Amino acid sequence: MRQARRFYKEVTVTPERGITLDGKPVRTPKKALLLLPTKALADAVAAEWQAQGNNIDPATLLMTKLANTAIDRVGFERERNLAEMVDYAASDLVCYRADRPPDLVARQAAHWNPVIDWALRTLDAPFEAVPGIMHQPQPPEALYAIGAALAEIDNYLIAALYNIMTLTGSTLIALMLGRGALSSDAAWAAAHVDEDYQIENWGEDEEAAERRAARHKEFLACWRFLELCKSSC
Repeated sequence: MRQARRFYKEVTVTPERGITLDGKPVRTPKKALLLLPTKALADAVAAEWQAQGNNIDPATLLMTKLANTAIDRVGFERERNLAEMVDYAASDLVCYRADRPPDLVARQAAHWNPVIDWALRTLDAPFEAVPGIMHQPQPPEALYAIGAALAEIDNYLIAALYNIMTLTGSTLIALMLGRGALSSDAAWAAAHVDEDYQIENWGEDEEAAERRAARHKEFLACWRFLELCKSSC
């Protein structure tokens, strides 16, 4: 993809936590003003633009992309996005378990049982672990509880959580990370129990390693976006 040339010199953060390039406001793809919920996040977005070289590389504007998503996609289609996250929870990664070999069963339990326990204890969401990979319905009250929890979250956090959900395969892991009940390292490890087990036993090819590294970079950007959204600075 051809990159646009950098057309500005000065990047500033406005008192309203918007971004300007040589005094002109940055707008989203749908032409809304790019406004950020905290000064810390606005500074991070401004830093992305300031760090651009002679050309603008969209792949390095991850914070900007998430903010655009919050304003343009979640802002206009919030209910659809929340419904998709509840649907994801209905087939959540942490609920589908192997029945062998024993070391994989134990590893899944060690990483995933705390997530299910947290959902019940914190959200009153009684998710059930099931054997195999065939879909089995979760209790309606569990999905209702997830919907209620998501409804309380603002659009910026939803944008990050949605991306984390797709990267990890788990709405529950995303919510737990978003509430600070799980570290970023623990969340990434929980999302890759099966993959890590396979790598340990059969190795990993170069292309798969590159794809994983790219996903991890995006995951960390989403996690940082979450933390900056919650900053009071």
